Amino acid sequence: MTDAYEEYEAVVVGCGPGGAAAAATLARNGVETLVLERGVDAGSKNVSGGLIYAEESAPYTIDGLFPDFREEATERPVTENLIHNIAGDRVKSFDIGDLHHHDTAWADAVLRRKMDSWLAQQVHERTRETGGGLLTEVHVTGLLRERGEIVGVTTEELDPIKADLVVAADGVNSELARDAGLMDWEEPEEWFQGVKAVVDMEPEVINDRFDVAPDDGAAHLFSGDLFDGVRGGGFLYTNESSLSIGTVFHLDSIAEERAEPHELLDSLLTHPLMAQWLGDEYDEREYSAKLVPDSKKAAHPSPHKDRLVLVGDAAGQMQAQGPIIKGMNHAVTAGALAAEAFADARARGDTSQAGKLYEKKLHDEGVMDKLRPTGYKVFGQLGELGPVDDLSNAIAESAVGRFGVRAAGGLLERAYSSPRMVSMIPDTKLPYVTLPTIIAEELGEPVTDENTVSPPDLADRIGDLTYDVGDPHIELVDKSFEASGTAVTACPVSAEDFGGGCYRDEMVQTNGTKEHLVSLDTQPCVECGTCAIVADTEWEHPAGGKGVEFKQG
Repeated sequence: MTDAYEEYEAVVVGCGPGGAAAAATLARNGVETLVLERGVDAGSKNVSGGLIYAEESAPYTIDGLFPDFREEATERPVTENLIHNIAGDRVKSFDIGDLHHHDTAWADAVLRRKMDSWLAQQVHERTRETGGGLLTEVHVTGLLRERGEIVGVTTEELDPIKADLVVAADGVNSELARDAGLMDWEEPEEWFQGVKAVVDMEPEVINDRFDVAPDDGAAHLFSGDLFDGVRGGGFLYTNESSLSIGTVFHLDSIAEERAEPHELLDSLLTHPLMAQWLGDEYDEREYSAKLVPDSKKAAHPSPHKDRLVLVGDAAGQMQAQGPIIKGMNHAVTAGALAAEAFADARARGDTSQAGKLYEKKLHDEGVMDKLRPTGYKVFGQLGELGPVDDLSNAIAESAVGRFGVRAAGGLLERAYSSPRMVSMIPDTKLPYVTLPTIIAEELGEPVTDENTVSPPDLADRIGDLTYDVGDPHIELVDKSFEASGTAVTACPVSAEDFGGGCYRDEMVQTNGTKEHLVSLDTQPCVECGTCAIVADTEWEHPAGGKGVEFKQG
């Protein structure tokens, strides 16, 4: 070991909303801050559904930290919120605006490349004033330690860097969180997988088809039987001149059902309900995917160790509870609170206490109560027990249950808009598949529109993405189909009988015997991290600036 390291007061890894909030708050407090971003540009590695919220109860909001944010970095404000329960061609829609406006100052649709790039410019300007700045195309590979204590970071492109504070805002696949032993990829039930298409559409066409004003937008959610029993649902958000259309499913359900993510997305895109919005011309700008932590199970209650603090997806801080899907706003709050904690600790003369202060602020400000709601602990987990789940589905599907749905009528819409009820939703097929299907069957009306959309095939979707291929960043440890075969279907750029994706299953004959094996090609990888959970792999990010580059995100 040597002391000849570059040193800063703080190093922030990742310049998404959480990292940007941390860096801006550190700079405001006069802290010398270096920000390291893996992509060629902030946002080039990031994907979101995506809506960003400003909660009235939050101590920090993105527009509070960056006053011009909404004018410069977002798409459309969301003024309409609906959820569609689907059974075949029958649909029953509920207005859930009350749910989304609860504790909400505003909510805007965003595209991550545009948003994060703008944030990065602001961050670079602010951090330069305190002796730091932003560097792109730097892959932070792990933690620097001295005598077993975390004191900085190591990178693939630069010499090790020491800091009094290390903020891991490096996303759901955080190598720093794993290096510290604070997060892992061992339990598929702790994760969702999101897959998205950004669809081109002129602003005036959006205004007409969605019946919104030029400065307004809409958010639509979808659940029921159109996803072949996989637990989760779909979304559609209006951007300025495009639509974000995607699906979010529990990863363990995708694995169990051997579902293929691109086909689940196509099931939504081609449903008759979508015809009214998509029309006859369909031009897909970009296909993307990412993992999403389920905060109810994965949000770390004590996301710090030594000088390291975790914020955003790196700490599992993604609130996905039924129709509530919030992550970026919690990342902003966490990043700013982490920076505030360091400033407080520095003022007291002991920066080693920053992590403990950060943890306390997360709890005191109510962030952890939102991420790990008490209602879920008391009722939701009970509903996930096998016998309880079986009984609940049986009752819902019975004549008595169907009568109850018909009798409930408008009460169901009120239930969908209740934050308390939503916080208790179990992660089972009942709320995602069974109940929405029954609602549509009993209360819905048939959709008579004809959907003529033909989505691109997987090869074209992969081919339209931008890659700068570096060295392979994933190693398949166990090539047997038994150990790693789930990746063939669960990987969003792989599929059975498709030879152009990351994972492919093969029958190999050796010495007169056949083996069912899996092969890997990392060239088309979208770096979602799915295979790290469902296959036996050694997974890390590509080098700085290498791998996939998202233009929309």
